[in-house]
Amino acid sequence: MRDSRYFIDLEQQFGAFNYKPLDVVLHRGQGIWVWDVEGHRYLDCLAAYSAVNQGHCHPKILKTLIDQAQTLCLTSRAFRNDQLGPFYQEVCALTRSHRVLPMNSGAEAVETVIKSVRKWGYEVKGIPRDRAEVIVCAGNFHGRTLAIVGFSTDPKSRAGFGPFAPGFTVIPFGDAAALERAITPHTVAFLVEPIQGEAGVIIPPRGYLQEVRRICTAHNVVLILDEIQTGLGRTGRLLAEEHEGIEADITLVGKALSGGFYPVSAVLSTSEVLGVLRPGEHGSTFGGNPLACAVARTALRVLVEEGMIENSEKMGEFFLAGLRAIRSPLIKEVRGRGLMIGLELQPEAGGARRFCQALKERGILCKDTHEHTIRFSPPLVIQRPDIEWALDRILPVFASAGP
Repeated sequence: MRDSRYFIDLEQQFGAFNYKPLDVVLHRGQGIWVWDVEGHRYLDCLAAYSAVNQGHCHPKILKTLIDQAQTLCLTSRAFRNDQLGPFYQEVCALTRSHRVLPMNSGAEAVETVIKSVRKWGYEVKGIPRDRAEVIVCAGNFHGRTLAIVGFSTDPKSRAGFGPFAPGFTVIPFGDAAALERAITPHTVAFLVEPIQGEAGVIIPPRGYLQEVRRICTAHNVVLILDEIQTGLGRTGRLLAEEHEGIEADITLVGKALSGGFYPVSAVLSTSEVLGVLRPGEHGSTFGGNPLACAVARTALRVLVEEGMIENSEKMGEFFLAGLRAIRSPLIKEVRGRGLMIGLELQPEAGGARRFCQALKERGILCKDTHEHTIRFSPPLVIQRPDIEWALDRILPVFASAGP
């Protein structure tokens, strides 16, 4: 096996420069652990941005992938397949949804829902053609397409990519009163993350989602929850909306929907909204293919049957308590829900990336976001001894670091 430098040099020579990863070249994964090309082992505390909730190379999902790949992979939606209907039925039963529209990436699911609610606005709500408005939040992250970055408030996402599509209104996150003020007769939907992951694990005030649900119902506005990162067990519930006992009109899921084996996303909706789409108006060659559906069915089943959601809640509480017990003037706040945890540093700490590099040297892989925050989001199969092992290595990083 070649050493890390060989593979890094290949990336530098032939790849675009749209990522700045830590210089670790991974070769193998199992459960919560990954190994680099030189054989060093690391605890994965990013889980591919929550796409690997079930752990790396989960054996049951792997078996399904192999079995289905040897049977039938792709038909396109020009024909039917024997995995799509059962996938629809099972995901609807699990999430109490009426209808499903399968796609591939999370960004595709977001684009799909924007198209769908606009059409619903024109055909059902009676909004004048091309006047539909969608309300979003500052600090959002919903993907990288042109439409989506057009309503991002992150300068790195927007700069140099305009002109952008109109029809979006940005309000502060966690402010229900701002939502009500922003609604106009042309508002079709409110698109929001229950917890803002890329922004640094920003948790809204308690009761926020309940008030948002009330406002959207009162004004006949579709409530869309982007649960692509927060959903499927990450926060200690199947969906993060459950923490406040609400149900969105539309829920977006992806990432862990395939356990990291294959790109799968879905729009989970009421019949009223998705019912406006007609043949030829939206689609995807790979969306809903039999390989994707088979993998997703097993990925969902193991989440439930193996108690990963409950484990996320318990282990998240333990991990949070351990991180909060670290006494360091460099730490501003530790916040989280389930195994979605953010450790925010003081501005004088010199940025989060250097701490991620130091943690890598101690066998822990995590990711900095928005300069000052480290995210800890390991696979949901992590156990207490693993977290104790991690805490024993995290503590010295902050104890020894100076401003």
